[in-house]
Amino acid sequence: MFNGDTLRDAIISAANHLTNQRKQIDDLNVFPVPDGDTGTNMSMTLANSVRELEKLSGETAGKVAQVNASALLRGARGNSGVITSLLFRGFAKGLKDVENASAENIAAAFRLGVEAAYKAVMKPTEGTILTVARVAAEYAEAACEEGKNEVEVFAAALEGAKTALAETPELLPVLKKAGVVDAGGQGFVVILEGMMSVFENGVIIASNAQKTAESEAETTDSAAGEFESEIKFTYCTEFIVNRSADCTKQPAELRAYLESIGDCVVVVDDDEIIKVHVHTDHPGNAIENGLTFGQLVHMKIENMRDQHERAKHDAENTKKKPAKSADLTETFEPVAPTKPVGFVSVSAGEGLAELFRDLGVDTVVSGGQTMNPSTDDILKAIESTPAETVFVLPNNKNIIMAAEQAIPISTRKVIVIHTRTIPQGISTMLAFNEDATDEVNAIEMQKSTERVATGQITFAARDSDFDGHAIKKGELLALLGGKVSFTDTDLERSVLKLARQMVKRDSEFITVIYGADVTEEQAAAVEEQLRQKYGSKIEITVVNGGQPIYYYILSVE
Repeated sequence: MFNGDTLRDAIISAANHLTNQRKQIDDLNVFPVPDGDTGTNMSMTLANSVRELEKLSGETAGKVAQVNASALLRGARGNSGVITSLLFRGFAKGLKDVENASAENIAAAFRLGVEAAYKAVMKPTEGTILTVARVAAEYAEAACEEGKNEVEVFAAALEGAKTALAETPELLPVLKKAGVVDAGGQGFVVILEGMMSVFENGVIIASNAQKTAESEAETTDSAAGEFESEIKFTYCTEFIVNRSADCTKQPAELRAYLESIGDCVVVVDDDEIIKVHVHTDHPGNAIENGLTFGQLVHMKIENMRDQHERAKHDAENTKKKPAKSADLTETFEPVAPTKPVGFVSVSAGEGLAELFRDLGVDTVVSGGQTMNPSTDDILKAIESTPAETVFVLPNNKNIIMAAEQAIPISTRKVIVIHTRTIPQGISTMLAFNEDATDEVNAIEMQKSTERVATGQITFAARDSDFDGHAIKKGELLALLGGKVSFTDTDLERSVLKLARQMVKRDSEFITVIYGADVTEEQAAAVEEQLRQKYGSKIEITVVNGGQPIYYYILSVE
């Protein structure tokens, strides 16, 4: 039977394995826009659980499963992360009050996990992570009925998951055309592989980023211990930076600064963390500079002249620690309600944040394409909004499920409007009627999303043959209603062509939101062209949204 410590180690192993495979899973996303974040979302979701699981020792399997499920609920990011959290939530139900998990418990846990995930998805699509998990559960139950033991039942689930994953292209033509399997399904297989490593061999898969940093840091520390007489700086300083989503500084800048105040500098980074090691006489300065890149965790300062033996011992212990993922959570302080209704909106770019605040939004969560906030991020924003009823505007289809997960765990009445784009979010705020009831407003605000057309200009993240378009990496992509409309190589021409496609005879308003990579001069040129063509009959507004990824977001009503 699997005890609590074994299950804990298995989930940590799965999180590390998923972190190692994150980029490969991201690259499986077939839609050519730069939103290939399935692996990243699943990885960051599980990383949130690792933080809690590391605190447990000697607990029952049921307790470990419950702590894991609770952490995943709050840490879930994107649809793939939410579905992963739902699978583990059902898994926890199957292990409720169980001290050691038997084969029967495991088979039941897989089944309940699948039931929870399917139930939560309004229109389940076969050929996705749902299919992979369902077949895994079927294989696990069959193995259990044959009298297999715990390891064999879990191995059967992994076999079923791999079998189903290989068949996903046959269920979804878009996968077959791209020659890939489903990204979420691949992520689920990776999770099971990570857990199986512990169940079968007792080995926790380590994070590649962490291993690289530890190897380099250990080399410098052991050299310091052996040649103590050559030590130039007193303090061995180590910390991990959970990189801030809005930080534009590069790790090379941190390395350059550290080299100016010390030696034995090691700076190893990936998309989520920066692992730092430096010998210096001024550890406080190193820490202060590190804070400009994000939040710091696992800080350690040792006096090498007096305690170099203990420092080497700590370096050995560091090997056992799994990698940490970035936490995009902003600083939101809970407040008591002081008014009937409030609003939370998700957006990226200070210009968009200011626009939503001007429209009456109380709290703006930084996020959007490629950086989906977690359920906990949204929950904290809700709790920091001084209102009894809080309307949440996700403004991205991949954030809606995470927002809805906050509903049952918030102390407020939460209403999530299914806004899939920034223009839809703006439209819903304009549709709010302070004299109407919450229920009427929810209906009218949702209806308002149907009256606004959304166009976006971005770039192709990869070569692709999608929706009949032969797309080359780096080309401009024009999206209309979330679908590829055309490709081009000239930015001004692209936005004007997209506007022509969107404007109808009864159109009254055009809003142009330009992003961080567009200059004021470029935006002014587009505005002038639009005014020449439509200015006599359509009101035109141009806003500096400052958003990443999308050069332009167009709204036509």
